[in-house]
Amino acid sequence: MSPGYLQPELCGEDQDDESHVLDLNLSTLECYSVSSTSRLQSIHNSVSGTFSDDTRNCKRLKVEPSNGESIESKEIVSRGCGGMWTHSFNSLPKLQFRDHIWAYTQRYLEVEAMEEAATAIMRGDQSETKEEGNVDAMKLVQQLITCAEAVACRDKPHASALLLELSSKALVFGTSFQRVASCFVQGLADRLALVQSLGAVGADGQSAREMVMTNEKEEALRLVYEICPYIQFGHFIANESILEAFEGESSIHVVDLGMTQGLRHGHQWRNLISSLAKRPGSSSRHLKITGVGNCKEGLQVIGDELKHYSKGMGVNFEFLMVQSNLENLQAEDFSLLEGEVLVINSILQLHCVVKESRGALHSVLQILHKLSPKLLVLVEQDSSHNGPFFLGRFMAALHYYSAIFDALDAMLPKYDTRRAKMEQFFFAEEIKNIVSCEGPARVERHERIDQWRRRMSRAGFQSAPIKMLTQAKQWLGKFKVCEGYTIVEEKGCLVLGWNSKPIIAASCWKCS
Repeated sequence: MSPGYLQPELCGEDQDDESHVLDLNLSTLECYSVSSTSRLQSIHNSVSGTFSDDTRNCKRLKVEPSNGESIESKEIVSRGCGGMWTHSFNSLPKLQFRDHIWAYTQRYLEVEAMEEAATAIMRGDQSETKEEGNVDAMKLVQQLITCAEAVACRDKPHASALLLELSSKALVFGTSFQRVASCFVQGLADRLALVQSLGAVGADGQSAREMVMTNEKEEALRLVYEICPYIQFGHFIANESILEAFEGESSIHVVDLGMTQGLRHGHQWRNLISSLAKRPGSSSRHLKITGVGNCKEGLQVIGDELKHYSKGMGVNFEFLMVQSNLENLQAEDFSLLEGEVLVINSILQLHCVVKESRGALHSVLQILHKLSPKLLVLVEQDSSHNGPFFLGRFMAALHYYSAIFDALDAMLPKYDTRRAKMEQFFFAEEIKNIVSCEGPARVERHERIDQWRRRMSRAGFQSAPIKMLTQAKQWLGKFKVCEGYTIVEEKGCLVLGWNSKPIIAASCWKCS
């Protein structure tokens, strides 16, 4: 989807509580042949209760959500109903008018996302198919979508048959789309395995962020950091913003939420310390960093390394740590001194706090606002992987990760083991979490930058435009990645993308 993809304005509190969403699901395959006007008309008809005879034959089981899980409970249908199920507003008397409007808008956006994603994937991979001469990309896309529909409908026999067929076509060392399809096949298989007749999906699963970091995952993360520009782009924008906040100040305190994303060494802060050391009067300035995380030993190791590094660079440095997850943070956890400038740094962290229950992220943002930071740097994946409809999330994720795998294709040779490690032990883990998990187990809840603007505004923050597009493009040139990566400015944010597909967005915020 384009960077200008429209997001609905949510009314009142966060609409992440999926039990408050009207289920107006439209078959993905039906969407491909209709225009935007006819899509709107079909959605209007579904909201108004005007359906075809085939649609009226669809049967729906009503299941109450449990433990924050509601998606699969609302997607139990009988096959052969044309992909659309009936719904009457009269059956949901507790929903208010704003909920109807929100669901109506969200349904249109999800259908639009599915159509655009499928079209882009088919178009992009067809050229690759001609080169390889052995893959029918369109058929593979359609089979994958059909399989996702079967899994959403809990049609186990049909889904199992499709998964078996897909497993022979979605190859780990195939074309870029075959490889990304293999990750989604794994996710669909995991989701299908978790489905019980009337139970929740993944509600009791282990959180991806709480899983033990295996050697393979650690190596994959290191390779992603070194080869792909995504994390380092966030570090560069954050550090440049922090250095700007340091101008005219003698003491600055940086709170790092989720210290280093699991990387062993404090790469971001080594670069910041090195930049400070090159500036006049660095010896008279004081830099304090507070690392937030669950692993006390890991934080301490990083802190000791940074102390040693800063001493060699002649920078006055202090390291503190807060052993906590983000949901349990309190303002009293931080040692704030009068006269020091506070900057909060969040690199690919806050999306994990987005929950189905209302207000989880809002509460965390209010705590951060209470600290009165001069600046909050927010870097997040720029894609809609947290929508209320499973098929919409599936297609948005398929479009997003197809772009990432295309980029990896351009950067590394076909049988490069480094690429396989990154795809199977890093990106595949994110994909499987998006596709197979629900409830507390689903932590990869990426959202578009427009949605983050609304969230930050409701928490009392206002945008602080980033004015370093030229420097960012120069940095990208020095990173020595292949052609195809772009950096654009969007409403004061900087967005790193691949062939115009947004991947990572960086934004800055201050207390209003």
